Amino acid sequence: MTRIEVTVVPKSGRFQVTSKEGKLKIYLKSAPESNKANLELVKEMRRLLGAEVRIVSGLTSRKKVLEIPLSEQELKRMLSI
Repeated sequence: MTRIEVTVVPKSGRFQVTSKEGKLKIYLKSAPESNKANLELVKEMRRLLGAEVRIVSGLTSRKKVLEIPLSEQELKRMLSI
């Protein structure tokens, strides 16, 4: 089980995962209202990684901690970090 900290950018018009100096930034299409951005984040990360993804902190913040049942090495390889 790996926990990673990410920064999300809601309402950006696209879904994209970028990495700079080992920090993940995730652009979301959805607005941060009615939990839409969080739902998109979990759905798209599950699709991308093929594994369960859970938000463990930061539900109302741009900085979030995700829990993913993959090793850190697998996660880095899959996200090209």
